[in-house]
Amino acid sequence: MTLTSQPTTERSRPGDHILALRGVGKKFGAIQALTDIELDVHAGEVVAIVGDNGAGKSTLVKILAGVHPPDGGTIEFHGNKVAIASPADSKQLGIATVFQDLALCDNLDVVANLWLGRELTHNASLDEVEMEKRSWTLLRELSAKIPSVRTPIASLSGGQRQTVAIARSLIGEPSVVILDEPTAALGVAQTAEVLNLIERLRERGLGVVLISHNIADVQAVADRVVVLRLGRNNGDFRVADVSSETIIAAITGATDNAVTRRAAHKTASTSIVTEASE
Repeated sequence: MTLTSQPTTERSRPGDHILALRGVGKKFGAIQALTDIELDVHAGEVVAIVGDNGAGKSTLVKILAGVHPPDGGTIEFHGNKVAIASPADSKQLGIATVFQDLALCDNLDVVANLWLGRELTHNASLDEVEMEKRSWTLLRELSAKIPSVRTPIASLSGGQRQTVAIARSLIGEPSVVILDEPTAALGVAQTAEVLNLIERLRERGLGVVLISHNIADVQAVADRVVVLRLGRNNGDFRVADVSSETIIAAITGATDNAVTRRAAHKTASTSIVTEASE
């Protein structure tokens, strides 16, 4: 379904390699926030990024959203190297980001929030009928539990607000949707509603990047888990093949895995080359 008259992204088939980060780093003054980050996202896949506070999750999200430019490394989108210098660049590529604060207008209804900044017009006036029609179509496709698209956002529950924020991100037909802590501060029923919505995104063939602290939510909905620790990769696991204990151990640094062994091997190799040159 075409939700805008001029979609900016190409359609992806399930399994297509959409997004790839290689050696991405970011430094803020003397603080090295990210070092040699690698990340792959495929169509129809939910990739969870987990890590303790200060692991670099927010910085990585902001790089993909165009808030912060990376200091090094490469970003590929649909196989092409790209530069994401601004939020507009990110949106133009087909990356939609739903931040934790949602950025919704409480005094406006669902339709107005969905189309804010992208309003449809007809004869120089807002086409309220068409926007409402498309809003209902989109929300039904997502199996969203919204009583009315004319309900003010202030009257909705936390889960319903999250649904509206995610639905709004789909108006531009992105290839990748990034969700920053979508179940934070939600109750059990509302969390289940949001997790079901993430399932719908996967079924639409989107690549979903899920930032979360909740390992149970990650195991319920993600296909892969990428662990960040102190600004570096510290694990990349398939959810079906890994236990919550292993994920937690990677988060806390209490485990040895392929990523940490490779990093240690690189360090050892560099030391050998340095000593040989001396």
